[in-house]
Amino acid sequence: MHNLSEYHGVWVISEHRDGILRGVTLELLSKGRELADTLSTDLTAVLLGADIGNQCQRLIAGGADKVILVDHPQLEHYQTGLYTDVVVQQVLRLKPEILLIGATGQGRDLAPRIARRLGTGLTADCTGLEIDRQTRLLVQTKPAYGGNLMASIITPSHRPQMSTVRPNIMTIMKEDPSRKAEVIKIPFLIEKKSALLKILEVVKEGKRSSSLEDADIIVAAGRGVGSSEKLGIIQELAETLGGEVGASRDIVDAGWISGSHLVGQTGLTVRPKLYIACGISGTVQHTAGMKNSETIVAINSNPRAAIFQIADYGIAGDLHQIVPLLTCKIKESL
Repeated sequence: MHNLSEYHGVWVISEHRDGILRGVTLELLSKGRELADTLSTDLTAVLLGADIGNQCQRLIAGGADKVILVDHPQLEHYQTGLYTDVVVQQVLRLKPEILLIGATGQGRDLAPRIARRLGTGLTADCTGLEIDRQTRLLVQTKPAYGGNLMASIITPSHRPQMSTVRPNIMTIMKEDPSRKAEVIKIPFLIEKKSALLKILEVVKEGKRSSSLEDADIIVAAGRGVGSSEKLGIIQELAETLGGEVGASRDIVDAGWISGSHLVGQTGLTVRPKLYIACGISGTVQHTAGMKNSETIVAINSNPRAAIFQIADYGIAGDLHQIVPLLTCKIKESL
């Protein structure tokens, strides 16, 4: 049991790649700003890295009242032990009321370790965050039971109230470059034993799941494609459009494509400008990950498929005829 009166403020753990803030950080800042304003408290961004101070102003423009900066060569690449120790050290010192982390690969690794160390609760993969004005508690909403139920979870007796939030769920507010805020530089005072590994080299994959999260155009395949050998028409359409290939759970489980392409409740949440669903029936588990796309086009041989209910444009027909024809027409127009 924590002394709740000692805890104040909303914190966002910033995530970056190659020195650039990830979109989920800007989403969390926007939501954090809303929560902090409701509670009449400050919003603080926590930034860990090496030579990363140039991103402080963007955090401030995104809504932060303060930025806690821990800049050290050992923090250049994410390491579970080091990052956990640094964040826990500052939480114990400054006692934030709410702590938000992106539900990315890094965030899903980091958040439970922080929560365990602090002896507090954690609601993972949230899709909604609101303040109960009567109790001032954070109401954390997440899908449950295969997406058939939305659970609202609170942490009444422990602090901080911790949530990981799925990327591409929250709306990013317009940045304000004129905003001013305090940057608090914290010295790196972590014992060497926290670094349980030494990074010798970082080798980047040609294609990463993060490219799917950030893609403006996604062409996604479902079981209706028929087989792994027939995925070529999906890949060709995606390449022609300059987009990425997504997938439903069915074809990932079947081994037709790697899990890094999975869109849905147990995969990635995406919000592209254009999402083309090919041979995807439209189960709740899949649509939970793509329903916020700007424009959705569905291609399915079953005119009663659930995917048509959320699609902006629907084509009922054989995708093996439609997709190549669509690719051909697009190539002609380029």
